[in-house]
Amino acid sequence: MRVWLLVCFSLLWIGSTPARVNASDKQVISVGVLKVERETPLPISRLDLPPEGLGFQGARLATEENQTTGRFTGQDYQLNEATASPEEALEALDTLIEGGSNLIVTMATGDDLTALSKHVSGRDVLLLNAQAEDDSLRTDVCLPNVLHVAPSRALKADGLTQFLAVKKWRKVFLISGSHDGDKLWADALRRSANKFGLKIVEERTFEDTGGARRSDTGHVQVQKQMPIFTQRAPDYDVLLAADESDVFAAYLPYHTTDPRPVAGSAGLRPIGWHPANEAWGATQFQRRFEKLASRRVRSLDYQVWLAVRTIGEAATRVKSSEATPLKEYILGPDFELGVFKGTKVTFRPWNHQLRQPVLLANDRVIVSVSPQDGFPHRVSLMDTLGFDQQESTCAFNK
Repeated sequence: MRVWLLVCFSLLWIGSTPARVNASDKQVISVGVLKVERETPLPISRLDLPPEGLGFQGARLATEENQTTGRFTGQDYQLNEATASPEEALEALDTLIEGGSNLIVTMATGDDLTALSKHVSGRDVLLLNAQAEDDSLRTDVCLPNVLHVAPSRALKADGLTQFLAVKKWRKVFLISGSHDGDKLWADALRRSANKFGLKIVEERTFEDTGGARRSDTGHVQVQKQMPIFTQRAPDYDVLLAADESDVFAAYLPYHTTDPRPVAGSAGLRPIGWHPANEAWGATQFQRRFEKLASRRVRSLDYQVWLAVRTIGEAATRVKSSEATPLKEYILGPDFELGVFKGTKVTFRPWNHQLRQPVLLANDRVIVSVSPQDGFPHRVSLMDTLGFDQQESTCAFNK
């Protein structure tokens, strides 16, 4: 009797398991990943040196995961990678498209992304932005053929200032750097502070005078400046640092004149991903990545992974490799994707930004996750982070 039951269960399992599709019958979905490399200064710490395959490793893991599903849905996911200078970027994009990749994940600055978008305007090509955080791309420079997977500066700033408001740390001392990116990050923090009722009691600018960032004279001089630079500030609860250029913020914790927490570009940081995240199935995701890449996940790896998985999820549902129907589905009400951050994510159809939680972390642990409780929204709590529909001039139909 027991043998007979085992046979019956085996037959039922075989009958309910999807059959694998022959390779010759599979629909090919070719995804390109284009990295536009610009020369950047070395980071302050050698711990932050960019690892081999940064970003591309996320695409490789996502392709493996897409391929696992594709074995049963009759789809074959192919990955094409390219790296180019800004001068070579348009040619590299054309090469990817000519090779069959009309779905392109980009690691590029906002200016480079805008040029890429205009270059393929009118073609059946979809770009997924995994790096550029420019708020202007979500409010004023509206690119219809681009989906923004990378969180915007405004989205990250709102995630941070919501937490500060919950903690009732409402008096803020803002220090920003002198580079363009620092100023844009400071703009986002100012806007967010006003949005959630924080008061900036004083602002100061730390001028980058150059010098060797990694030499003894370089970093020791900056470190010694911090106690003096932060003297005589009005009473404040938290110091916000806007230092995208990685010049001074890392030296602020434990070197300020007043004993206050530091947030923004150092201390408590709002980020898209952190290797300390172990909740919501993240441990298994991190282990898969570490097995593939022999290192920990970085934010850019995660954002490229998100972009390639977005394509895979849409292609599975739509059964298409064409850019237009995939884009329409991704921006529609039925799309959602699990991303190991406590909720499934969707895209905002009005500015093509991915709604996503913001992790608030220090070097070793996750301190909190935004959106915070107590900030209701008529549509989605995720829309309390970043620019809401009425704040954007973008008016995409889809």
